[in-house]
Amino acid sequence: MTIRKVLVVDDSATERHVLGEMLVAQGLQVVFAENGEAGIAKAKSEHPDLIMMDVVMPGMNGFQATRAVTRDPETRHIPVIICTTKGQETDKIWGIRQGARDYVVKPVGPNDLASKIAALN
Repeated sequence: MTIRKVLVVDDSATERHVLGEMLVAQGLQVVFAENGEAGIAKAKSEHPDLIMMDVVMPGMNGFQATRAVTRDPETRHIPVIICTTKGQETDKIWGIRQGARDYVVKPVGPNDLASKIAALN
């Protein structure tokens, strides 16, 4: 699978900007959603090759949104990388159990992000 389009789901405009800049610098197309519900809708309408999912968001959190995306026949083929400040081992295990392919703790550097994406290709 070649990653070309990435959906960034994060309620923080700053985090969306920072992640977006890193992804664009890697030659990727980026689309954004501000919360879990919008992320699920964008996953269905935009057909991204990868979803970068925050956890702590108002309404539906990233764990719930990841579970919804990875269990829906329309979107379950899209890999999800959880990208959050929640760095506890239990959070990581829970994120993977929800269907995430990988888990990174913010702040994530461009090299770490590139290697996580490359591992999916």
